[in-house]
Amino acid sequence: MPSPDRRRLLLAGGLAGLASVAAPRLGRADRPFQFGLTPVFLTSDLVLLEALQAYLTRAIGSEVRLVLKRTYQEITSQLVAGQIDAAWICGFPFVAYRSRLDLVAVPIWRGRTTYQSYLIAALGRQASTVDDLKGDVHAFSDPDSNSGFLVTRALLAERNVRPEAFFSRSFFTYGHRNVVRAVAAGLAQSGSVDGYVWEVMTETEPELTTRTRVVWRSDWMGFPPVATSAGNLRDERVARLQTGLRNMAADPLGQRVLGLLRLDGFALADADLFRSIAHRVALVGRE
Repeated sequence: MPSPDRRRLLLAGGLAGLASVAAPRLGRADRPFQFGLTPVFLTSDLVLLEALQAYLTRAIGSEVRLVLKRTYQEITSQLVAGQIDAAWICGFPFVAYRSRLDLVAVPIWRGRTTYQSYLIAALGRQASTVDDLKGDVHAFSDPDSNSGFLVTRALLAERNVRPEAFFSRSFFTYGHRNVVRAVAAGLAQSGSVDGYVWEVMTETEPELTTRTRVVWRSDWMGFPPVATSAGNLRDERVARLQTGLRNMAADPLGQRVLGLLRLDGFALADADLFRSIAHRVALVGRE
């Protein structure tokens, strides 16, 4: 049987290939509904992806194709251009492209529509603040990740220093789980990671998270949202997606998906939920 990583690559390649085959003669309502997933997505488990696809297909009333990409930027650019119908993205690109995106729904985790960014280090590391990590080899998740890059960059901007001057070296892992793996394996001395991902991994992969410790937690910020192109909320299938997400907790298959994701459900929210992320984008932009 292929390893989980191998299965992920095979699945991602297959889904991406399917998503790229578009019949130009089909109208928007006739072609499969394309739903994008970025590395903010917790896992590439086949059972989860199949259950999510089945639930969304039933909720929307037409075939759904999941589009997986390695980077946030690939999915965000397709979403902004209207090449995919909706996507579960990160708060950073949602804020950066606010005028070109509409909010569909926000996940509810532990009773909140917010989450935190964590700075983590190896378990035995004596560190309690970001300043204690100066000179580290540091693992980031993605250049367009809020919790996996922007939050730490904004922390350093408040100190009038850039990552390349603060850390001895930094690199992108292109996945929050990969940040945890890098720190646990000693490939990085510290890392910036999505707190939701770290907490869920504590339940599902404790052999990794127990080799790390949380040095610092951010304030509570808007949870990575599901978004669509501006004006697209009027599209009938996007409206059904929104309804389906809101009703997921009341549906047996939806409950299964939420259980796999460790989420309580999805809710409607206002873009003000992402105000603290917008503040960080502005702070970094002044550098």
